[in-house]
Amino acid sequence: MTERVHDSVLVDRDGPIATLTLNRPSSLNTLDLTMSDALVAHTTQLAADDSLRCIVLRGAGAHFMAGGDIKSFAEELDAPMTERQVHFTRMVCRIHAAIENLQRMPHVVIASVHGAVAGFGMSLMCACDLAIAADTSYFTSAYRHIALTADGGASYTLPRLVGLKKAMEILLLGERFDAREALRLGLINRIVAAADLQSATSAIAATIASGPAMAMRNVKRLLNQSWSQTLSAQLESEAISFGACAATDDFSEGIRAFIEKRPPRFGGS
Repeated sequence: MTERVHDSVLVDRDGPIATLTLNRPSSLNTLDLTMSDALVAHTTQLAADDSLRCIVLRGAGAHFMAGGDIKSFAEELDAPMTERQVHFTRMVCRIHAAIENLQRMPHVVIASVHGAVAGFGMSLMCACDLAIAADTSYFTSAYRHIALTADGGASYTLPRLVGLKKAMEILLLGERFDAREALRLGLINRIVAAADLQSATSAIAATIASGPAMAMRNVKRLLNQSWSQTLSAQLESEAISFGACAATDDFSEGIRAFIEKRPPRFGGS
């Protein structure tokens, strides 16, 4: 089933898996205010849907996302600088709600990228929990080329993914790099042939969706919170999560399946 609240972002549901498709292919899926509002609305709705287990984020057409809509930026050039500052600050704060939704929602989010992954597109990918890339993908922060700094949380996620020095290089130089380099840096998890991107993404999403629900959600939460925790606090969180997971029906099924030498059939309790 496809829901068309905003045509710039489509939502498809297949049982416990939802797919968000950036849908401005003629503009390389660049981000404008309509797409921004759609992303915030859809991610807010999906985050609250407890029947979901996995979200896939992809782009329609030949590219994932080539950053912000530069033509819409140009429309603001004649405005006084103070008004321009207010406009762009509000615009960025607006889309940042979607980034927080992706990070904080309990469901695992998979970015399935191809073609251009630039500017906010790269920030968006980095905000996801996993990233699968077509071998034809290419990546660039791009912000320096139009005299901007990063948005979409890139200044937060990049140092954590690639280290501070490499994050500095990516943002200060704005150089373009390919999928093999993105994999080496740890920006993506896997590279697949472009023709296999959809099937490979679907297979991983199905694996996530069929897993033990509480354990999968707690893994995401534990890893994300670890950056701001002391070791002692994180160890306590791990113990609490371990005990909570052990009290589920999925734990009982996992143990029985192991003893009986068969694949587990988790029910998502």
